[in-house]
Amino acid sequence: MSHVLIINPILYTSETDCIPRVQSIKDTMIYTLCLGFQRAGHQVTLIAAEDYRPVEEEEYAFPVVWMRTVWHGIFKPRCFPYMPGLRSYLRKHGEYDCIISSEVFATWSYTVARICPEKSVVWHELAKHNNMMHRIPSRIWYRFVAGLLMRRITVVPRSEAAAGFIRQFLPEVSDTVIDHGVNIEKMVPAGADEKKNQFAVVSQLIGRKRIDRIIASFAAFRDHGHGDYRLLIIGVGEQEEELRKQAELLCPEEAVVFCGRLTHEQLLPLVAQSKALLVATEKDNNMVSVVESIAVGTPVLTTSVPYNSYYIRRENLGIVQDDWNEDALEHICDNNKIYTDNCMMYREKLSNVYCAGRFISVMQQGSVSGHQF
Repeated sequence: MSHVLIINPILYTSETDCIPRVQSIKDTMIYTLCLGFQRAGHQVTLIAAEDYRPVEEEEYAFPVVWMRTVWHGIFKPRCFPYMPGLRSYLRKHGEYDCIISSEVFATWSYTVARICPEKSVVWHELAKHNNMMHRIPSRIWYRFVAGLLMRRITVVPRSEAAAGFIRQFLPEVSDTVIDHGVNIEKMVPAGADEKKNQFAVVSQLIGRKRIDRIIASFAAFRDHGHGDYRLLIIGVGEQEEELRKQAELLCPEEAVVFCGRLTHEQLLPLVAQSKALLVATEKDNNMVSVVESIAVGTPVLTTSVPYNSYYIRRENLGIVQDDWNEDALEHICDNNKIYTDNCMMYREKLSNVYCAGRFISVMQQGSVSGHQF
């Protein structure tokens, strides 16, 4: 049994500098990963930024350490927080067998790399420079801070795209790619007779997600002899009113259903019963909704933008096509059993326990830098 410390200050995405307060963090990707380590028989502790603490206190299955962030004018909590207490915490708490820190372009990963690189890995997601301040800070960080001062730490990429990007700057990049895992016990697939003539969208209703393209393609699909299909749009956002007007213009009232914000318990059965999860995003990293869809046995129709689209194409878990349209919707319906069966065969590899095991394997092998854990 290992004692694992996971450092992930940013628990969820905020589109603005005003971080929304949530009721719980138990549906977040990183909490799920922590549970995976615990269920694999390891002790785990999570460090997160105080800015993401839920509105009300809640009990967790493992210790969560909330750390204060400072100097928000420079180190914005939504994208680049600075936790001054981390350095002293790491020096005081030497009991951890291994440390997993999120992202190379991160003040906390720099601290880990300088204090205890021999028992740490950085779990890296980004596959291009951060757009903040015309990418200047990002370019300086990767080239000089990481390239010169973080060279001893092992990087575990979250996608093939992330691996290709970070290898430009750091020598110790693992060949093992580890995506976000899900709690497979909560991912209940629908039976073949439970699949309905419907598609699902799970997304913020904001511009870069291009929900308007999805509605337009769905309307064209219905017009080509598929008038019994529905589109479920799960999520909220600033474009909701505009998208409702578009749907009313292009489709009958009952064809596009705006479900609003749903809990995981509410949305997962809807995704499981759908013929496909639809994604048209223009800007994203690894998408947890994609992982969850595959885990409940529902194929994905997506652009190539999400970093985890590579294994959808490789494992034939759906369709990866930029500017997809009604023809792709028809194809994924016609071949739905093939895609669904492939998802069912692949789903165990997306489990949080499986992901935790791969981390431990990388560390035990010392597969990149020769370190032994």
